[in-house]
Amino acid sequence: MWIFLPRSFLSVVCKPDDTDTLTVRARIKGDIEAVFPNAKVEENRGTDYRYRAKVSRTLVAQALYDQAMKLDWPNFKGAVKNRARHDVYMDVWDVMYRSQGSFDGS
Repeated sequence: MWIFLPRSFLSVVCKPDDTDTLTVRARIKGDIEAVFPNAKVEENRGTDYRYRAKVSRTLVAQALYDQAMKLDWPNFKGAVKNRARHDVYMDVWDVMYRSQGSFDGS
């Protein structure tokens, strides 16, 4: 699952050998800590996501709930204050905009 937030881009996956926790991954230093301040983040330069942390499913669910409950922006792109992050997010937005209606969703 990809999660785009104004101050964080995360990828959350379940490793086959560990169903009790989820692996939260990030490409930008500090993105995991922005959502999970107590996470033990490991850095590995040899992987596609440089930063990783194991987080309980319950904590991931609570963090997503918390993000939804405090959401107050009328436009997500406008909520992204960091210019470099905004520009990268706009690239993703543009690709997804161009794909609109191009496949059936299956």
